[in-house]
Amino acid sequence: MNWWHIHQSVRAMRQGGVIAYPTEAVWGLGCDPFNEEALERLLYLKSRPRHKGVILIAASVAQVEPLLRHLDPAQRQRVEATWPGPVTWLLPDPDHLIPEWVKGKHSSVAVRVSAHPVVQTLCNSFGGPIVSTSANPAGAQPAKDLLRVNLYFANRVDAVMPGPLGDLDQPTQIRDLITEAVIRT
Repeated sequence: MNWWHIHQSVRAMRQGGVIAYPTEAVWGLGCDPFNEEALERLLYLKSRPRHKGVILIAASVAQVEPLLRHLDPAQRQRVEATWPGPVTWLLPDPDHLIPEWVKGKHSSVAVRVSAHPVVQTLCNSFGGPIVSTSANPAGAQPAKDLLRVNLYFANRVDAVMPGPLGDLDQPTQIRDLITEAVIRT
């Protein structure tokens, strides 16, 4: 991995910017989840309504530990059995640790601990989870290559972290921890 691109991507996020990066199946857009202006800009770029919320992606369970503390042992085991990996969980946030601009209209927060090496490097270098949402305008196909990212967002993202996509054909599965429903297959 090119450390210059990592440094540029992390610096952009710390300064309130939006980045593009490869994930398990599609390219994603990311930013600092605790910077409301950065998230508003990301949503504007995608033409995505705020009420839908976005996913948080992390490099390790330790980076999202505060969200797991209140889970009972069976719930925690169910979540951790899929991480790191391609499963996004809707987790309760009773302590309101995650800002409403990340969760949208939901009381839960979508979280994934990724095994993708670029994602892990970004989150570890950033020092915690980042926003992850597919790199496409609302209604368009998610970007599967850097050319498509550039067609959608040329000169409108602050950094691009190059790298290969993972080996999934579809975006990661989303499961609700409380209802056990599969939201996205």
